[in-house]
Amino acid sequence: MSKPNDSRSRTATLMPATTPSRLERAAWVAARPAIDRSHRPTDHPGHGLTPDYPSAAPTESTHFPDGTMNYEAFFRSQLHDLRMEGNFRVFCDLKRRAGDFPRATHYGDRGRATVTVWCSNDYLGMGQHPSVLAAMRGAIDQCGAGSGGTRNISGTSHYHVMLERELADLHHKEAALLFTSGYVSNWASLGTLASRLPGCVVLSDECNHASMIEGIRHSRAQKQIFRHNDPEDLNRRLAMLKPDTPKLVAFESVYSMDGDIAPIAELCDVADAHGAMTYLDEVHAVGLYGQRGGGIAEREGLSHRLTLIEGTLAKGFGVVGGYIAGSAALCDFVRSFSSGFIFTSALPPSVAAAALASIRHLKTSARERHRHQAVVASVRGRLDAAGLPQIVNSSHIIPLIVGDPVLCKQVSDALLSDYGIYLQPINYPTVPRGSERLRITPSPLHTEQDIDHLVRALSAIWSELQLKHAA
Repeated sequence: MSKPNDSRSRTATLMPATTPSRLERAAWVAARPAIDRSHRPTDHPGHGLTPDYPSAAPTESTHFPDGTMNYEAFFRSQLHDLRMEGNFRVFCDLKRRAGDFPRATHYGDRGRATVTVWCSNDYLGMGQHPSVLAAMRGAIDQCGAGSGGTRNISGTSHYHVMLERELADLHHKEAALLFTSGYVSNWASLGTLASRLPGCVVLSDECNHASMIEGIRHSRAQKQIFRHNDPEDLNRRLAMLKPDTPKLVAFESVYSMDGDIAPIAELCDVADAHGAMTYLDEVHAVGLYGQRGGGIAEREGLSHRLTLIEGTLAKGFGVVGGYIAGSAALCDFVRSFSSGFIFTSALPPSVAAAALASIRHLKTSARERHRHQAVVASVRGRLDAAGLPQIVNSSHIIPLIVGDPVLCKQVSDALLSDYGIYLQPINYPTVPRGSERLRITPSPLHTEQDIDHLVRALSAIWSELQLKHAA
Protein backbone atom coordinates (compact mmCIF):
# COMPACT_ATOMS: atom_id res chain seq x y z
CA MET A 1 0.00 0.00 0.00
CA SER A 2 1.54 3.26 -1.09
CA LYS A 3 1.84 6.28 1.15
CA PRO A 4 2.63 9.87 0.20
CA ASN A 5 5.96 9.96 -1.59
CA ASP A 6 7.79 11.59 -4.44
CA SER A 7 4.82 11.00 -6.76
CA ARG A 8 3.21 14.06 -5.21
CA SER A 9 5.71 16.37 -6.87
CA ARG A 10 5.14 14.72 -10.23
CA THR A 11 1.37 15.16 -10.06
CA ALA A 12 0.99 18.35 -8.06
CA THR A 13 -0.60 20.22 -10.95
CA LEU A 14 -3.21 17.49 -11.39
CA MET A 15 -4.66 17.30 -7.87
CA PRO A 16 -6.53 19.67 -5.57
CA ALA A 17 -4.32 21.35 -2.98
CA THR A 18 -6.55 20.21 -0.12
CA THR A 19 -9.13 17.50 0.40
CA PRO A 20 -12.61 19.08 0.52
CA SER A 21 -14.92 18.34 3.40
CA ARG A 22 -17.97 16.15 2.89
CA LEU A 23 -20.29 19.15 2.57
CA GLU A 24 -17.90 20.93 0.21
CA ARG A 25 -17.66 17.80 -1.93
CA ALA A 26 -21.44 17.37 -2.01
CA ALA A 27 -21.95 21.00 -3.01
CA TRP A 28 -19.21 20.78 -5.63
CA VAL A 29 -20.59 17.60 -7.17
CA ALA A 30 -24.14 19.03 -7.18
CA ALA A 31 -22.93 22.16 -8.98
CA ARG A 32 -21.18 20.25 -11.78
CA PRO A 33 -22.83 20.10 -15.21
CA ALA A 34 -25.32 17.24 -15.27
CA ILE A 35 -24.11 14.09 -16.98
CA ASP A 36 -26.78 11.53 -17.70
CA ARG A 37 -25.77 8.29 -16.06
CA SER A 38 -29.27 7.13 -15.17
CA HIS A 39 -28.79 3.95 -17.19
CA ARG A 40 -25.69 3.03 -15.20
CA PRO A 41 -26.24 2.42 -11.47
CA THR A 42 -23.45 3.18 -9.04
CA ASP A 43 -24.73 1.11 -6.12
CA HIS A 44 -26.70 -1.78 -7.57
CA PRO A 45 -26.46 -5.36 -6.30
CA GLY A 46 -26.38 -6.66 -9.87
CA HIS A 47 -23.18 -4.72 -10.43
CA GLY A 48 -21.58 -6.63 -7.57
CA LEU A 49 -21.34 -3.47 -5.52
CA THR A 50 -23.28 -3.65 -2.30
CA PRO A 51 -25.09 -6.22 -0.18
CA ASP A 52 -28.82 -5.66 0.31
CA TYR A 53 -28.94 -3.89 3.68
CA PRO A 54 -30.33 -0.47 4.65
CA SER A 55 -27.95 2.46 4.61
CA ALA A 56 -27.71 4.34 7.88
CA ALA A 57 -28.90 7.91 8.18
CA PRO A 58 -26.14 10.27 9.38
CA THR A 59 -28.11 10.91 12.59
CA GLU A 60 -28.71 7.25 13.50
CA SER A 61 -27.51 6.62 17.04
CA THR A 62 -24.84 3.98 17.56
CA HIS A 63 -26.14 3.37 21.11
CA PHE A 64 -29.48 2.22 22.45
CA PRO A 65 -31.36 4.32 25.06
CA ASP A 66 -30.01 2.08 27.84
CA GLY A 67 -26.44 2.96 26.83
CA THR A 68 -25.50 -0.35 25.22
CA MET A 69 -23.94 -0.23 21.78
CA ASN A 70 -26.00 -0.70 18.64
CA TYR A 71 -23.39 -2.63 16.67
CA GLU A 72 -25.31 -2.80 13.41
CA ALA A 73 -25.91 0.96 13.49
CA PHE A 74 -22.19 1.50 14.06
CA PHE A 75 -21.31 -0.69 11.09
CA ARG A 76 -23.83 1.14 8.89
CA SER A 77 -22.62 4.57 10.00
CA GLN A 78 -19.03 3.71 9.14
CA LEU A 79 -20.07 2.44 5.72
CA HIS A 80 -22.19 5.56 5.23
CA ASP A 81 -19.09 7.70 5.84
CA LEU A 82 -17.14 5.71 3.28
CA ARG A 83 -19.87 6.28 0.70
CA MET A 84 -19.97 10.00 1.41
CA GLU A 85 -16.20 10.22 0.98
CA GLY A 86 -16.37 8.28 -2.27
CA ASN A 87 -14.17 5.53 -0.81
CA PHE A 88 -16.68 2.69 -0.52
CA ARG A 89 -15.15 -0.28 -2.28
CA VAL A 90 -17.04 -1.95 -5.08
CA PHE A 91 -16.51 -5.46 -6.43
CA CYS A 92 -16.99 -6.19 -10.10
CA ASP A 93 -18.66 -9.56 -10.72
CA LEU A 94 -16.45 -11.21 -13.35
CA LYS A 95 -15.82 -14.66 -14.75
CA ARG A 96 -12.41 -15.03 -16.36
CA ARG A 97 -12.31 -17.03 -19.59
CA ALA A 98 -9.67 -19.72 -19.80
CA GLY A 99 -7.71 -19.30 -23.02
CA ASP A 100 -9.23 -15.89 -23.78
CA PHE A 101 -7.27 -13.54 -21.50
CA PRO A 102 -7.73 -10.53 -21.08
CA ARG A 103 -11.43 -11.06 -21.85
CA ALA A 104 -13.90 -11.82 -19.10
CA THR A 105 -17.66 -12.07 -18.67
CA HIS A 106 -19.16 -9.30 -16.56
CA TYR A 107 -22.37 -10.03 -14.64
CA GLY A 108 -24.16 -6.71 -14.21
CA ASP A 109 -27.61 -5.22 -13.90
CA ARG A 110 -28.13 -5.59 -17.65
CA GLY A 111 -27.10 -9.23 -17.65
CA ARG A 112 -23.86 -10.64 -19.01
CA ALA A 113 -21.40 -8.78 -21.21
CA THR A 114 -17.88 -9.30 -22.50
CA VAL A 115 -15.29 -6.91 -21.09
CA THR A 116 -11.56 -6.38 -21.54
CA VAL A 117 -9.65 -6.38 -18.27
CA TRP A 118 -6.93 -3.71 -17.93
CA CYS A 119 -6.16 -3.97 -14.20
CA SER A 120 -5.28 -7.62 -13.59
CA ASN A 121 -2.25 -8.55 -11.51
CA ASP A 122 -1.93 -11.72 -13.57
CA TYR A 123 0.65 -9.59 -15.35
CA LEU A 124 1.79 -12.13 -17.96
CA GLY A 125 -1.45 -14.08 -18.31
CA MET A 126 0.23 -17.19 -16.87
CA GLY A 127 -2.99 -18.06 -15.05
CA GLN A 128 -4.26 -19.09 -18.51
CA HIS A 129 -1.11 -20.77 -19.84
CA PRO A 130 -1.73 -24.31 -21.15
CA SER A 131 1.21 -25.82 -19.26
CA VAL A 132 0.03 -24.28 -15.99
CA LEU A 133 -3.53 -25.52 -16.46
CA ALA A 134 -2.32 -28.99 -17.44
CA ALA A 135 -0.13 -29.20 -14.34
CA MET A 136 -3.03 -28.20 -12.10
CA ARG A 137 -5.38 -30.74 -13.67
CA GLY A 138 -2.77 -33.48 -13.42
CA ALA A 139 -2.15 -32.80 -9.74
CA ILE A 140 -5.89 -32.85 -9.00
CA ASP A 141 -6.17 -36.22 -10.73
CA GLN A 142 -3.21 -37.53 -8.72
CA CYS A 143 -3.76 -35.92 -5.30
CA GLY A 144 -7.33 -34.67 -5.09
CA ALA A 145 -8.49 -31.17 -4.16
CA GLY A 146 -7.02 -30.15 -0.80
CA SER A 147 -3.73 -30.54 1.03
CA GLY A 148 -5.21 -32.44 3.96
CA GLY A 149 -3.64 -30.41 6.74
CA THR A 150 -0.89 -28.08 7.87
CA ARG A 151 2.60 -28.57 6.52
CA ASN A 152 3.57 -30.26 9.80
CA ILE A 153 0.55 -32.59 9.96
CA SER A 154 0.09 -34.51 6.70
CA GLY A 155 -0.10 -31.37 4.51
CA THR A 156 3.34 -31.46 2.86
CA SER A 157 3.10 -32.98 -0.60
CA HIS A 158 5.95 -33.69 -2.97
CA TYR A 159 4.74 -30.73 -5.06
CA HIS A 160 5.43 -28.39 -2.12
CA VAL A 161 8.95 -29.78 -1.76
CA MET A 162 9.71 -29.41 -5.47
CA LEU A 163 8.26 -25.89 -5.58
CA GLU A 164 10.38 -24.70 -2.66
CA ARG A 165 13.49 -26.10 -4.35
CA GLU A 166 12.55 -24.32 -7.60
CA LEU A 167 12.02 -21.00 -5.77
CA ALA A 168 15.35 -21.29 -3.95
CA ASP A 169 17.07 -21.84 -7.29
CA LEU A 170 15.17 -18.94 -8.89
CA HIS A 171 16.60 -16.51 -6.33
CA HIS A 172 20.04 -18.16 -5.99
CA LYS A 173 19.36 -19.02 -2.34
CA GLU A 174 19.84 -22.13 -0.23
CA ALA A 175 16.18 -22.58 0.65
CA ALA A 176 12.66 -21.26 0.29
CA LEU A 177 9.45 -21.51 2.31
CA LEU A 178 5.86 -21.43 1.03
CA PHE A 179 2.96 -19.48 2.53
CA THR A 180 -0.72 -19.26 1.64
CA SER A 181 -0.41 -15.74 0.18
CA GLY A 182 2.06 -12.93 -0.35
CA TYR A 183 0.35 -10.96 2.41
CA VAL A 184 0.84 -13.83 4.85
CA SER A 185 4.47 -14.39 3.86
CA ASN A 186 5.30 -10.75 4.63
CA TRP A 187 3.21 -10.59 7.80
CA ALA A 188 4.51 -13.88 9.17
CA SER A 189 8.17 -13.50 8.20
CA LEU A 190 8.66 -9.91 9.29
CA GLY A 191 6.65 -10.49 12.44
CA THR A 192 8.72 -13.54 13.36
CA LEU A 193 12.16 -12.14 12.56
CA ALA A 194 11.62 -8.77 14.22
CA SER A 195 10.03 -10.23 17.35
CA ARG A 196 12.57 -12.97 17.97
CA LEU A 197 15.80 -11.11 17.18
CA PRO A 198 16.59 -9.63 20.61
CA GLY A 199 16.27 -5.84 20.59
CA CYS A 200 15.75 -5.75 16.82
CA VAL A 201 15.10 -2.39 15.14
CA VAL A 202 13.27 -2.46 11.81
CA LEU A 203 14.00 0.23 9.21
CA SER A 204 11.00 0.33 6.89
CA ASP A 205 10.51 2.31 3.66
CA GLU A 206 7.64 4.76 4.08
CA CYS A 207 5.82 3.29 1.07
CA ASN A 208 5.96 -0.37 2.09
CA HIS A 209 2.89 -2.52 1.55
CA ALA A 210 0.28 -3.00 4.27
CA SER A 211 1.36 -6.62 4.78
CA MET A 212 4.88 -5.47 5.66
CA ILE A 213 3.57 -2.72 7.93
CA GLU A 214 1.28 -5.16 9.75
CA GLY A 215 4.07 -7.72 10.15
CA ILE A 216 6.36 -5.12 11.70
CA ARG A 217 3.57 -3.84 13.92
CA HIS A 218 2.70 -7.38 15.01
CA SER A 219 6.31 -7.98 16.05
CA ARG A 220 6.17 -5.06 18.52
CA ALA A 221 9.80 -4.38 17.66
CA GLN A 222 11.13 -0.85 17.56
CA LYS A 223 10.78 0.60 14.09
CA GLN A 224 11.91 3.61 12.13
CA ILE A 225 10.40 4.79 8.85
CA PHE A 226 12.94 6.03 6.33
CA ARG A 227 12.10 8.29 3.41
CA HIS A 228 10.99 6.51 0.28
CA ASN A 229 13.88 5.11 -1.77
CA ASP A 230 16.34 7.33 0.15
CA PRO A 231 19.65 5.63 1.03
CA GLU A 232 20.94 8.81 2.70
CA ASP A 233 18.05 8.93 5.16
CA LEU A 234 18.47 5.21 5.82
CA ASN A 235 22.18 5.73 6.48
CA ARG A 236 21.47 8.59 8.87
CA ARG A 237 19.04 6.49 10.86
CA LEU A 238 21.24 3.41 10.99
CA ALA A 239 24.22 5.49 12.10
CA MET A 240 22.31 6.53 15.23
CA LEU A 241 21.85 2.91 16.34
CA LYS A 242 24.41 1.01 18.39
CA PRO A 243 26.64 -1.27 16.30
CA ASP A 244 25.56 -4.37 18.24
CA THR A 245 21.83 -3.71 17.73
CA PRO A 246 20.16 -6.26 15.42
CA LYS A 247 18.83 -4.30 12.44
CA LEU A 248 16.48 -5.26 9.62
CA VAL A 249 15.98 -3.05 6.54
CA ALA A 250 12.69 -3.79 4.74
CA PHE A 251 11.76 -2.44 1.31
CA GLU A 252 10.20 -3.37 -2.02
CA SER A 253 11.69 -3.61 -5.49
CA VAL A 254 8.67 -2.38 -7.52
CA TYR A 255 6.13 -0.28 -5.62
CA SER A 256 2.67 -1.32 -6.68
CA MET A 257 0.82 1.99 -6.88
CA ASP A 258 3.41 4.43 -8.30
CA GLY A 259 5.41 1.76 -10.12
CA ASP A 260 8.78 3.20 -9.10
CA ILE A 261 11.77 0.93 -8.50
CA ALA A 262 14.01 0.89 -5.43
CA PRO A 263 17.76 1.63 -5.60
CA ILE A 264 18.55 -1.86 -4.34
CA ALA A 265 22.34 -1.68 -4.65
CA GLU A 266 22.57 1.61 -2.76
CA LEU A 267 20.25 0.42 0.00
CA CYS A 268 22.30 -2.78 0.33
CA ASP A 269 25.50 -0.71 0.53
CA VAL A 270 24.09 1.23 3.46
CA ALA A 271 22.73 -1.86 5.20
CA ASP A 272 26.03 -3.71 4.81
CA ALA A 273 27.98 -0.77 6.21
CA HIS A 274 25.92 -0.96 9.41
CA GLY A 275 25.61 -4.74 9.74
CA ALA A 276 21.89 -4.82 8.94
CA MET A 277 19.87 -7.61 7.38
CA THR A 278 18.02 -6.78 4.16
CA TYR A 279 14.45 -7.87 3.39
CA LEU A 280 13.27 -7.32 -0.20
CA ASP A 281 9.66 -7.68 -1.33
CA GLU A 282 9.73 -8.69 -5.03
CA VAL A 283 5.97 -9.34 -5.29
CA HIS A 284 5.45 -7.06 -8.30
CA ALA A 285 8.65 -8.12 -10.04
CA VAL A 286 9.01 -11.92 -9.94
CA GLY A 287 8.33 -13.49 -13.30
CA LEU A 288 8.52 -10.11 -15.04
CA TYR A 289 12.15 -9.08 -14.67
CA GLY A 290 15.50 -10.84 -14.73
CA GLN A 291 16.99 -13.39 -17.10
CA ARG A 292 14.89 -16.17 -15.55
CA GLY A 293 12.11 -14.13 -13.95
CA GLY A 294 13.84 -13.75 -10.59
CA GLY A 295 12.85 -10.10 -10.27
CA ILE A 296 14.67 -6.78 -10.16
CA ALA A 297 17.42 -8.18 -7.89
CA GLU A 298 18.20 -10.88 -10.45
CA ARG A 299 18.09 -8.38 -13.31
CA GLU A 300 20.65 -6.21 -11.55
CA GLY A 301 22.79 -9.10 -10.33
CA LEU A 302 22.04 -8.39 -6.67
CA SER A 303 20.24 -11.48 -5.40
CA HIS A 304 23.28 -12.56 -3.38
CA ARG A 305 23.27 -9.26 -1.47
CA LEU A 306 19.77 -9.68 -0.02
CA THR A 307 19.39 -11.56 3.24
CA LEU A 308 15.81 -12.52 2.35
CA ILE A 309 13.71 -12.19 -0.80
CA GLU A 310 9.94 -12.39 -0.53
CA GLY A 311 7.61 -13.00 -3.45
CA THR A 312 4.22 -14.15 -4.62
CA LEU A 313 2.90 -16.87 -6.89
CA ALA A 314 -0.26 -14.86 -7.64
CA LYS A 315 0.96 -12.13 -10.00
CA GLY A 316 3.72 -12.77 -12.53
CA PHE A 317 3.30 -16.53 -12.03
CA GLY A 318 -0.49 -16.37 -12.29
CA VAL A 319 -1.53 -18.76 -9.49
CA VAL A 320 -1.76 -18.04 -5.73
CA GLY A 321 0.50 -18.21 -2.67
CA GLY A 322 3.54 -16.48 -1.22
CA TYR A 323 7.08 -17.42 -0.24
CA ILE A 324 10.41 -16.35 1.14
CA ALA A 325 13.89 -17.37 -0.05
CA GLY A 326 17.11 -17.12 1.94
CA SER A 327 19.64 -19.21 3.80
CA ALA A 328 18.66 -22.66 5.00
CA ALA A 329 18.94 -21.54 8.62
CA LEU A 330 16.79 -18.44 8.07
CA CYS A 331 13.99 -20.33 6.30
CA ASP A 332 14.08 -23.08 8.92
CA PHE A 333 13.93 -20.42 11.65
CA VAL A 334 10.77 -18.89 10.18
CA ARG A 335 9.31 -22.35 9.56
CA SER A 336 9.89 -23.29 13.21
CA PHE A 337 8.73 -20.09 14.93
CA SER A 338 6.11 -18.43 12.70
CA SER A 339 2.51 -18.99 13.78
CA GLY A 340 1.40 -17.77 10.35
CA PHE A 341 3.15 -20.77 8.85
CA ILE A 342 2.63 -23.41 11.54
CA PHE A 343 -1.10 -23.08 12.20
CA THR A 344 -2.65 -22.91 8.74
CA SER A 345 -3.45 -25.51 6.09
CA ALA A 346 -0.96 -25.91 3.29
CA LEU A 347 -1.64 -24.80 -0.26
CA PRO A 348 -3.45 -27.49 -2.28
CA PRO A 349 -1.02 -29.70 -4.24
CA SER A 350 -2.70 -28.61 -7.48
CA VAL A 351 -1.80 -24.97 -6.75
CA ALA A 352 1.80 -25.90 -5.99
CA ALA A 353 1.99 -27.94 -9.19
CA ALA A 354 0.60 -25.07 -11.27
CA ALA A 355 3.04 -22.59 -9.72
CA LEU A 356 5.91 -25.00 -10.32
CA ALA A 357 4.99 -25.26 -14.01
CA SER A 358 4.71 -21.48 -14.34
CA ILE A 359 8.09 -20.81 -12.74
CA ARG A 360 9.81 -23.46 -14.83
CA HIS A 361 8.31 -22.05 -18.02
CA LEU A 362 9.33 -18.46 -17.27
CA LYS A 363 12.84 -19.53 -16.29
CA THR A 364 13.45 -20.65 -19.87
CA SER A 365 11.09 -18.44 -21.88
CA ALA A 366 11.66 -14.69 -22.19
CA ARG A 367 9.00 -14.31 -24.88
CA GLU A 368 6.30 -13.29 -22.40
CA ARG A 369 8.54 -10.69 -20.74
CA HIS A 370 9.64 -9.14 -24.02
CA ARG A 371 6.10 -8.91 -25.36
CA HIS A 372 4.89 -7.52 -22.03
CA GLN A 373 7.46 -4.72 -22.09
CA ALA A 374 6.57 -3.87 -25.69
CA VAL A 375 2.86 -3.55 -24.85
CA VAL A 376 3.62 -1.40 -21.79
CA ALA A 377 5.72 0.94 -23.95
CA SER A 378 2.95 1.17 -26.53
CA VAL A 379 0.31 2.05 -23.93
CA ARG A 380 2.56 4.69 -22.37
CA GLY A 381 3.22 6.29 -25.73
CA ARG A 382 -0.45 6.41 -26.64
CA LEU A 383 -1.43 7.91 -23.27
CA ASP A 384 1.25 10.58 -23.65
CA ALA A 385 0.05 11.41 -27.14
CA ALA A 386 -3.49 11.82 -25.78
CA GLY A 387 -2.29 14.10 -22.97
CA LEU A 388 -3.54 11.79 -20.24
CA PRO A 389 -1.82 12.32 -16.85
CA GLN A 390 0.20 9.20 -16.10
CA ILE A 391 2.95 8.92 -13.49
CA VAL A 392 6.26 8.30 -15.24
CA ASN A 393 8.22 5.28 -14.01
CA SER A 394 10.42 2.50 -15.39
CA SER A 395 8.17 -0.44 -14.51
CA HIS A 396 5.12 -2.10 -16.03
CA ILE A 397 2.61 -0.29 -13.78
CA ILE A 398 0.88 2.73 -15.33
CA PRO A 399 -0.91 4.98 -12.80
CA LEU A 400 -3.37 7.38 -14.43
CA ILE A 401 -4.11 10.19 -11.98
CA VAL A 402 -7.67 11.44 -11.42
CA GLY A 403 -7.19 13.06 -8.00
CA ASP A 404 -10.73 12.65 -6.66
CA PRO A 405 -12.49 9.47 -5.43
CA VAL A 406 -15.94 10.31 -6.81
CA LEU A 407 -14.62 11.21 -10.25
CA CYS A 408 -12.33 8.20 -10.26
CA LYS A 409 -15.34 5.94 -9.71
CA GLN A 410 -17.27 7.77 -12.44
CA VAL A 411 -14.46 7.17 -14.93
CA SER A 412 -14.32 3.48 -14.01
CA ASP A 413 -18.10 3.11 -14.26
CA ALA A 414 -18.21 4.78 -17.67
CA LEU A 415 -15.42 2.57 -18.99
CA LEU A 416 -17.27 -0.55 -17.86
CA SER A 417 -20.81 0.29 -18.95
CA ASP A 418 -20.17 2.37 -22.06
CA TYR A 419 -16.97 0.83 -23.46
CA GLY A 420 -16.72 -2.71 -22.10
CA ILE A 421 -13.44 -1.95 -20.29
CA TYR A 422 -12.82 -3.00 -16.70
CA LEU A 423 -10.36 -0.68 -14.93
CA GLN A 424 -10.85 -0.54 -11.17
CA PRO A 425 -10.61 2.83 -9.34
CA ILE A 426 -7.86 3.00 -6.71
CA ASN A 427 -8.81 5.20 -3.75
CA TYR A 428 -7.76 5.84 -0.15
CA PRO A 429 -6.42 4.02 1.88
CA THR A 430 -4.61 2.17 -0.91
CA VAL A 431 -3.27 5.53 -2.14
CA PRO A 432 -3.13 8.91 -0.37
CA ARG A 433 -6.18 11.16 -0.56
CA GLY A 434 -5.89 13.44 -3.55
CA SER A 435 -3.94 10.89 -5.61
CA GLU A 436 -6.88 8.67 -6.59
CA ARG A 437 -6.13 6.91 -9.83
CA LEU A 438 -6.73 4.22 -12.37
CA ARG A 439 -3.95 1.62 -12.30
CA ILE A 440 -3.39 0.23 -15.78
CA THR A 441 -1.53 -3.09 -16.03
CA PRO A 442 -0.98 -4.09 -19.66
CA SER A 443 -0.34 -7.75 -20.44
CA PRO A 444 1.44 -9.49 -23.32
CA LEU A 445 -1.99 -10.53 -24.61
CA HIS A 446 -3.47 -7.04 -25.08
CA THR A 447 -3.53 -6.15 -28.78
CA GLU A 448 -3.01 -2.84 -30.56
CA GLN A 449 -6.78 -2.78 -31.10
CA ASP A 450 -7.27 -3.13 -27.34
CA ILE A 451 -4.86 -0.26 -26.73
CA ASP A 452 -6.57 1.95 -29.30
CA HIS A 453 -9.99 1.26 -27.75
CA LEU A 454 -8.70 2.00 -24.23
CA VAL A 455 -7.08 5.31 -25.13
CA ARG A 456 -10.05 6.48 -27.20
CA ALA A 457 -12.42 5.64 -24.34
CA LEU A 458 -10.27 7.39 -21.73
CA SER A 459 -9.92 10.47 -23.91
CA ALA A 460 -13.67 10.70 -24.44
CA ILE A 461 -14.44 10.32 -20.72
CA TRP A 462 -11.70 12.78 -19.74
CA SER A 463 -13.31 15.37 -21.98
CA GLU A 464 -16.85 14.55 -20.88
CA LEU A 465 -16.00 14.89 -17.17
CA GLN A 466 -13.72 17.89 -17.80
CA LEU A 467 -10.76 16.27 -16.09
CA LYS A 468 -7.31 17.81 -16.20
CA HIS A 469 -4.86 16.65 -18.84
CA ALA A 470 -1.12 16.32 -18.39
CA ALA A 471 0.72 19.63 -18.14
